[in-house]
Parts: sequence; C-alpha cells; structure tokens
Amino acid sequence: MNVAEVMTADVDYCSPESTFKEVALKMKELDVGVIPICDNENLVGIVTDRDLVIEGLANDLSAESTISVLVTNDVVKGSKEMSVEEAVKVMSQHQIRRLPIVEEDKLVGIVSLGDLAVNNQSSDEAGQALKDISNPAKPKNLHAD
Repeated sequence: MNVAEVMTADVDYCSPESTFKEVALKMKELDVGVIPICDNENLVGIVTDRDLVIEGLANDLSAESTISVLVTNDVVKGSKEMSVEEAVKVMSQHQIRRLPIVEEDKLVGIVSLGDLAVNNQSSDEAGQALKDISNPAKPKNLHAD
C-alpha cells in the first residue's frame, strides 16, 4: 500500500506572509496542530502549534508578526508513491508525526501517524514510530528539599 491511499489530500495551508494569528485561527478552524506554509502551492515550510507557543508567544512575538519568522524550512517530505512502511520509517528516523507529501515541490497531501495507524498493515510500525518519537516528559520535582 502506498501513501496516496492513506494521506489527506487537498491540504489547507497558509502563506509566508500570514500572521501568527491567521495561522493559529486556521489551526483552530481545522482542528490540527500543523499548517504547511506554501508559496504558490509550493511547500516552503511548516509551522506547528508548538512553534507558535514556544518560539512565538514565549518570545513576546506579536500576533501580527508574519509567520515566515517561525517557519521550519528544512521540511522532511514524502511522495505519493512511497510505501506506507517507508513513510513510517522516515517519520521514525526524523522524529516527526506528520509528513507532507509533495510532487515537484507542490504540496499534494499530508500523512500523519494516525493515518498510518488505521491501516492494519502498518499499525505495528506506526505504533513503534510513535513510541520512538514520543519521549515521555519527566515531571520536575517542585518540592525538592
């Protein structure tokens, strides 16, 4: 089975000129944690909800700042022809939960570990990838003597 069979097609995106607020509102509207950033449908980067909070809000950047200051430009990408197993391997190696799918730099879809996990053939691999990606947080001992 290849990625084209399980990916989400017609992915909504923002432009590099979009503001933090516009990107956050798009995430809320779509109920997603990542937004691809495209220039004329060509993928130029991605922004996660974590980027907005940790790199943006926590550094006092304005909601009206352009998202281009936060964009992760070195995006790991996949193709529609790659197998589901290849996608899981790439995601595990790069410690990512979502893989943009491109054709000649044009965004054509996105696949998540959730998409891969619902595929019975890859559920074990997706589960292992999620385990590899997810490092449990260790609580700080706030009451240390």
